[in-house]
Amino acid sequence: VSSAISTISSRRASLGALQNRLESIIANLSTVTENLTDAESRIRDADIAAETANLTKYNIMVQAGVAVLAQANQMPSVALNLLG
Repeated sequence: VSSAISTISSRRASLGALQNRLESIIANLSTVTENLTDAESRIRDADIAAETANLTKYNIMVQAGVAVLAQANQMPSVALNLLG
């Protein structure tokens, strides 16, 4: 009986230590998951910011092109006015 109690106590201690390690691993994995989620969010936000900047840049370029075309379309009438 004494030997059985000693064996049970030893195994309970081993299981307790194993449980503590598993709880530590779970906590660590939770932290890693949270950090990865935060990093992914920052990456996605950075991509949205970069694409917004690109969109603004291209819109300005389109507007400048439209202005140049408008001026080019007025050139023939200016030339005719000078000649006429």
